[in-house]
Amino acid sequence: MFGRIPDPMKAALGLMLAFACMIAGAARAAPTDGVYERALLLEADRRCGLFSEDTRGALQVSAAQSRSAAARAGVSRTDLEAAALRGRARARTTACDSADLAQVVDRVSQAYAGWRDRSRMTFGAGAREWRADRVRQERATWRLAQDGRVGASPVTVGYAAAGTEPLSFSAVVAFHGKSRPYAARVVTRDPARARSPHLPTVQASILPLPPRTARRFVWATETGRAEASLAPAGRSAEVWRFPESAAAAIAELDPRETFTVEFLFRDDSVLRVRYQAGDFAAARAFVSMGPL
Repeated sequence: MFGRIPDPMKAALGLMLAFACMIAGAARAAPTDGVYERALLLEADRRCGLFSEDTRGALQVSAAQSRSAAARAGVSRTDLEAAALRGRARARTTACDSADLAQVVDRVSQAYAGWRDRSRMTFGAGAREWRADRVRQERATWRLAQDGRVGASPVTVGYAAAGTEPLSFSAVVAFHGKSRPYAARVVTRDPARARSPHLPTVQASILPLPPRTARRFVWATETGRAEASLAPAGRSAEVWRFPESAAAAIAELDPRETFTVEFLFRDDSVLRVRYQAGDFAAARAFVSMGPL
């Protein structure tokens, strides 16, 4: 069944903290601790081949969750990157045959043993959620999805795939009415134009969009009739498929930021559907572990 994603790293956190503090030479208590620790372990794994592929994938999910949690706590992107950099630097000075490292690796592997085979999870996205599903099915299904709506038209965005096919980042819309768009695009903040996240204010009643001068557009490359298994029950729908760069752009956002899927019509009107990035980076890492 679906449920909020637990962080299995918590089962090994005490030992990890002791190890991280020991090799850092000082105790710390900061929102970036989780980012530092996971960056350290992932870099140590890259150098020394410490974990199985499944455990490595689960650790990458946990690393993305840690970044999201720190961002929600108000940590800037610069400080997040600095914490990860410190973790990787420390890992490069730790011997692969370190007894302390071996103990942490064993505890982390045990903590993930029962978690990495989970097939379905949900990841936070403000008032909404990303639904993740790794169950292998021959028909096309949503492996990762967030639901939206504009007017009477439901619009789902995320990764879809059938069987062992590669994941395809897509939007499926069941339009109400006869007019159809001629193009679709994913719109996010462009970090090259605006490095700081564009966040909602306390008074905001809707998800805010970044300024027009700071938006990045990724256009759909393919469209067609959506498979019935992806469409709302009893509705005919269209699928618009985007390059992987659209998903990468969303993964770069602060979890509190907004992105949109926009449909362009020949009368110059634009149908805009708003979503919250949330823990998309962690959810993306989870489904990238492959179907079960």
